[in-house]
Amino acid sequence: MDYKFNEGELVQQLKEYIDATYDGHYSKNKFQSTEFIIDCGHGEGFALGNVLKYVQRYGKKNGKNRADLLKVLHYAVIALSVHDEEVEKRVLQSIDPQGKDTYWADREKQKHPEIWQQMDPKHNQY
Repeated sequence: MDYKFNEGELVQQLKEYIDATYDGHYSKNKFQSTEFIIDCGHGEGFALGNVLKYVQRYGKKNGKNRADLLKVLHYAVIALSVHDEEVEKRVLQSIDPQGKDTYWADREKQKHPEIWQQMDPKHNQY
């Protein structure tokens, strides 16, 4: 693709930036605080709040800091992920209001098998 604004290279740099955050932001249990915030139902507000924070900070703290723009993009990606998961949950709920379809639970088990191994199998919750 012949990008006009170097999007291919910039997306690759964003990926490298995001990959690097996985080394630095994990707790000893390999969970990011963002995961807990999302699990509590505050993911969209948290992610969008951080987008606003880093947009407003750009050019003020440490000058026109390129890292602030990467953080804006990373939190926007997280917001997009939260959006997609919420839409999928609503779709699944409309298909199966009683929650008897195991698709969503199976998907969550694949994402975080270490949590599901510790779950009480009788209650099917954390």
